[in-house]
Amino acid sequence: MNRKTADQIPQEVLNLFDRYVHGDISRRAFLDSIKTFAVTGITAAALFESLRPNYAWAIQVPKDDKRIKVETVSVPSNDGNGTIKGQLALPAKLAKGKKAGVILVVHENRGLNPYIEDVGRRLATEGYITFSPDGLTSVGGYPGDDEKGVELFKTVDAEKMANDFLAASLWLKKRADSNGKLGVVGFCFGGGIANTLAVRLGSELNAAVPFYGLQPKAADVAKIKAPLLVHDASLDERIMAGWPAYETALKAAHTTYTHHLYEGANHGFHNDTTPRYDEKAAKLAWSRTLDFFKKYLN
Repeated sequence: MNRKTADQIPQEVLNLFDRYVHGDISRRAFLDSIKTFAVTGITAAALFESLRPNYAWAIQVPKDDKRIKVETVSVPSNDGNGTIKGQLALPAKLAKGKKAGVILVVHENRGLNPYIEDVGRRLATEGYITFSPDGLTSVGGYPGDDEKGVELFKTVDAEKMANDFLAASLWLKKRADSNGKLGVVGFCFGGGIANTLAVRLGSELNAAVPFYGLQPKAADVAKIKAPLLVHDASLDERIMAGWPAYETALKAAHTTYTHHLYEGANHGFHNDTTPRYDEKAAKLAWSRTLDFFKKYLN
């Protein structure tokens, strides 16, 4: 599959795709809606295929990269679904007895796909211990297909899944090789979880980085004690609709936060497996994220 970029696809199609990905419209409704945008020689089905992720593009850090050690672990979650499984990635140079900052990496609304696994490994190469949990553990885990993952997502109790991520966070923070400083980064659904964990963990969390995530209720914002680095996209109308109220609550609570709005970028701009990827915005946001974690977790 040739990589397409956002400027090669009508913005209306990208907006409709966002609605489809988040369950607002069915696949059939999406395909019917984009028929008018199909050009000669390109069917609506072919246009749809060009929007789907190609996870081969996401592999920046292979699992056998010599800079890291990777394993699959299960974490107890008594108030959630019993256990939550995920990818643990550690710096290979982490000597016995040495400690490092720890980061929870939270996926989108389809489970622990290869893109998010790679993000966890990327952070491990920067010297952090990362855990990328799979919210679909209780239903067999990420099924290897995003559409199936989205459907499975709807079958998992949302509160229990949130408790799974909470349990994973505390387990990570309390590891013997943790320096006691915990961060979280999440994308889309995971961005919302990053905000939720900021509320629920309070002073137990040291840094939170939500990428285009749903905001918490204004009444809960005062519970946030960790500094926030918020990344949003200017074309992401769905998420940006909630930002003004969130910012007002953050200011009222005197919460430490930085908000970056990436002009001309779409929801999902950091995901380098789809046409919504914006290389300039993604690289800048990632650089800012690394600087943020260096400041608060080292």
